[in-house]
Amino acid sequence: MALMNGGEAVVAALRAAGVDHIFGLLGSSTMEMYDALYDCGEIRYIGVRDERAGTHMADAFGRIAGRPAVVLAGQAGPGAANLTTGLAQALLAYSPVVAITGLASSEHLGRGAFQEIDQQALFAPIAKRTITVPKAERLPEFVKEAVRLANSGRRGPVVLNIPRDMFAAQIEAEVQKADDYAVATEGTLNPAALARVAKLVEGAASPVIMAGAGVKWGRGSAAVLRLAEALELPVTASAGHADVIPNDHPMFAGMIGPRGNEAASRLTREADLVLALGTRLGFNTTFYTNDHLNADAKIVQVDISPDAIGRYFPVAEGIIGDAGAVAAALADQVRKPDPLPWAARNEIFKEERAALLAEREAAGASELTPLAPGRVFAELRQALPRDAIVTLDAGTMCLQATDQLRYFAPPALLSPLDFGLVGFSYAAGIGAKCAAPERPVVTLMGDGGFAMTMAEIATAVQSAIPTVAVVLDNGCWGAEKAYQRDFYNGRYIGADIVGPDYDKVAELCGAKGWHVTEPGGLADALSEALATGEPAVVHVKVDPNAMISFRRDSFKHRAAQ
Repeated sequence: MALMNGGEAVVAALRAAGVDHIFGLLGSSTMEMYDALYDCGEIRYIGVRDERAGTHMADAFGRIAGRPAVVLAGQAGPGAANLTTGLAQALLAYSPVVAITGLASSEHLGRGAFQEIDQQALFAPIAKRTITVPKAERLPEFVKEAVRLANSGRRGPVVLNIPRDMFAAQIEAEVQKADDYAVATEGTLNPAALARVAKLVEGAASPVIMAGAGVKWGRGSAAVLRLAEALELPVTASAGHADVIPNDHPMFAGMIGPRGNEAASRLTREADLVLALGTRLGFNTTFYTNDHLNADAKIVQVDISPDAIGRYFPVAEGIIGDAGAVAAALADQVRKPDPLPWAARNEIFKEERAALLAEREAAGASELTPLAPGRVFAELRQALPRDAIVTLDAGTMCLQATDQLRYFAPPALLSPLDFGLVGFSYAAGIGAKCAAPERPVVTLMGDGGFAMTMAEIATAVQSAIPTVAVVLDNGCWGAEKAYQRDFYNGRYIGADIVGPDYDKVAELCGAKGWHVTEPGGLADALSEALATGEPAVVHVKVDPNAMISFRRDSFKHRAAQ
């Protein structure tokens, strides 16, 4: 036991839990914690310009590092409320974020005090768990609990609300050793279930693997590859997870569904057995229909969460556990049939995949200005280093980019996933770079989304975080304008936007800037920006008419008008 104030106890508990990055915005409610951080060399503090952005940074850090980072909203009330969008994003991405924020003093709670809102109720729907600390002496206990919850099972954000007087209180605190914070390994392997799955595979005519986020969280890409190679099975990816295995592997098909490609979708549409590893088979992948998933296929679904098994589609076998561990066990147990029943199917798939890649390269030869999407994606593929991490925003160009770009070192792709949040990507790139400083990080987002978050250029400059943002400027909210074009007879309202030259904004903030208007310029600019080792923005003029209506299902009522 040691005598310390509450702020010191929180920082000591975070250190013991292995937290080494805090993204935050200074506020008076948490000053003792900030004062404790001043002397804590083991934790890097990144001061942000907006709490929402700090939450995206912690979200991305957690996805790349595989462990939680902390976002600290230093001010009760408005500072805490600014976390809500980022926490909702992290909840639907299942990201291990720990959010710490102040409250009004204990003696003032419930009196309508200055900046007092019901933060317990505010965060409850958008967090895995929300904890309002009842006593200062229990601060280390609840910090440990928050880190454990955020990073165990199906991960997610956890919020700690701490009354400001508890930060100042002098307490006898016992902070546990780092070894006491170990997270339990996920599940055990059931031999009988594995034997049943092996029998299903051996009796199949056209099986396929569909891999999702669970593969990445468990760092199971190598195990999935081993299973794919052992059985000569193509690997498809669920939406937003095109980085499940290196994309140059001959059995990689890309994403299925409306955000994917036809070669991958044909595999799952015609499969008689789908090994769904670490995927919920959720909306963005399937739209909850059988348009891209054979209604007659037997599904083996592996997920860490019991709630996910069979939730959207009936399963022939459900296994609760780590997707990579199950894949590795299957690779050891299942025997490849001889002759291989799906050999001819594989040859057709490889031909279709090769034709798709050739078609994309042909589109990349476009000399049109402003740049066509195919040209943008081709130049990005050319310039992105093999070990790059790519962060994407929501929006029409970034949705296309998810399957168009190539990823080789999982985890290598971060996107908003099910929350579909515009404005996520740039801050996420900063968090990803903090988690993997040795890897190049490139952010892709539209001009509208970048305008929401460009204040964080100053964060990157001040903290010397060398990410590169590629801003795709089409002068509009592209996805929504496409809907107005396709379903509302071109009756545009609110769709067009005007913004500055973001390369100039970057330079004003102390970063590097490039402006691209001609074919060939993007690849050169991105390579140069990465070579500087400094924060940079590449502003690219893209075709404003190259818009795609992704959610056509939502406008069936307008289709005949």
